[in-house]
Amino acid sequence: MTKGILGKKLGMTQIFAENGEAIAVTVVEAAPNVVLQKKTVETDGYEAVQIGFDDKKEARTNKPEKGHAGKAEATPKRFVKEIRDVSLGDYELGQEVKVDIFAEGDIVDVTGQSKGKGFQGSIKRHNQSRGPMSHGSHYHRAPGSMGAVDPMRVFKGKALPGRMGGEKVTVQNLEIVKVDTERNLLLIKGNVPGAKKSYLTIKSAIKSTK
Repeated sequence: MTKGILGKKLGMTQIFAENGEAIAVTVVEAAPNVVLQKKTVETDGYEAVQIGFDDKKEARTNKPEKGHAGKAEATPKRFVKEIRDVSLGDYELGQEVKVDIFAEGDIVDVTGQSKGKGFQGSIKRHNQSRGPMSHGSHYHRAPGSMGAVDPMRVFKGKALPGRMGGEKVTVQNLEIVKVDTERNLLLIKGNVPGAKKSYLTIKSAIKSTK
């Protein structure tokens, strides 16, 4: 069964293993999540548990959000997600989900929104190669050929300049190095998507062989 929790990326640091090896880790704050809703096959057509993280300001909350959170006797949350393939019997409305659902050595998938880079050229955006910079060359950082003459149009999917980043990205099979239950922190080996203070979804890895 899948386990999951929502958190906030605090940044990166390093810790040292027993053999002296330095391990780069991402620090994720996962304060207790609240179960806001249980979805069942009878009522919704599928099974899932909806959890919320990080209290929302009263002034930014509308009536439906207050009513929805009120059923779970909780305050409205800024970040709400569903976790599928869970054992619904393990969850109750209003229950807190804490970092101790994971243990050191667990393999997880982390989903977040990548950093927005703005409008970028095809070299940065699509990792294309530039033309020669020598004298007489009129091709340096341009996108290259638009395709054959005959179709009289540019085909869909052509790698062109445009907005880069700001997309939903999942990094799979990351290892949890340490679980700090006192401070509600997860230390995850390697890097995860997003800027500091951005929200993350951490779930059991679906492709892990461990």
